[in-house]
Amino acid sequence: MNIPFWYGPFAAAAALLVAAGGAKIWRPGTTTKALRQAGLPARDTAVRVGAAVEVVVGVAALAGNTAGAAAVAMSYLLFAAFVGLGLRKGSPISTCGCFGEPDAAPTAIHLVFNLAAALVAAWAAVGSAVVPLRRVLAHQPLAGLPFLVITGVTGYLAYLAMSVLPRLRGVRA
Repeated sequence: MNIPFWYGPFAAAAALLVAAGGAKIWRPGTTTKALRQAGLPARDTAVRVGAAVEVVVGVAALAGNTAGAAAVAMSYLLFAAFVGLGLRKGSPISTCGCFGEPDAAPTAIHLVFNLAAALVAAWAAVGSAVVPLRRVLAHQPLAGLPFLVITGVTGYLAYLAMSVLPRLRGVRA
């Protein structure tokens, strides 16, 4: 089985969507705060519902659903629009609300990551080559464990770049 070269980044983006959605279900406060600071009405309950949708979308994409991949792309485009609007307006958004707590103010790294994730997911959806993760793992050495580790590390590095790095830069300044 030929696995498309973009599948690893796609799986990392979908898995990160699941993880971020789960974090927002658990702790919706930072997302609620970010939406309010942007001038949008927000309640924790609505944030939890939206976060649950993120989880479902990410899981559907990892299950090989083309519509799920398209929804992952749309999710990341919406996140990019929110971050881009905040950066362009210089809005006093103290948090992006991406991962629950701890969190950091949105940065250009957030924007670039969101756009890249949207592009990879759109590529997957348009190419109609979305493959179920279980099928990918079945064709990998060691039952896919190396693939899962690399994909997990990729997602974790993206999390660190968007959540921890901006806070460290703030402490240094």
